[in-house]
Amino acid sequence: MARNEFICDCNVIHQEAVDKVLSELPNEDTFNRLADLYKLIGDTTRCRILFALDQDEMCVCDLANVLNMTKSSISHQLAVLRRSGIVKCRRNGKEVYYTLDDDHIVKLFEIGLEHINHRG
Repeated sequence: MARNEFICDCNVIHQEAVDKVLSELPNEDTFNRLADLYKLIGDTTRCRILFALDQDEMCVCDLANVLNMTKSSISHQLAVLRRSGIVKCRRNGKEVYYTLDDDHIVKLFEIGLEHINHRG
């Protein structure tokens, strides 16, 4: 397939489609926040943490063991994810357990993983 086959060569504006998109177009702040979300989860270490937390609630020690990393590096990444609303934690005595923040994050992660596995 030639590269030019993907270039639109018409001069027709489909006003109904344009108007529909313009009426639903989020503001710039929304796009900035969305891009920031994808940047946060666009890190291999954070993706591995999200995968583990998608399987089960875990403490820092558990995550460090699963991911073969130091507790300090896991804690640092969890703090970033927690401040951004991607993970949440709960305390049980001296232990702190982490989970994905809500169903939106679970779906976002799982759909992304499903897409990657589907594409091969």
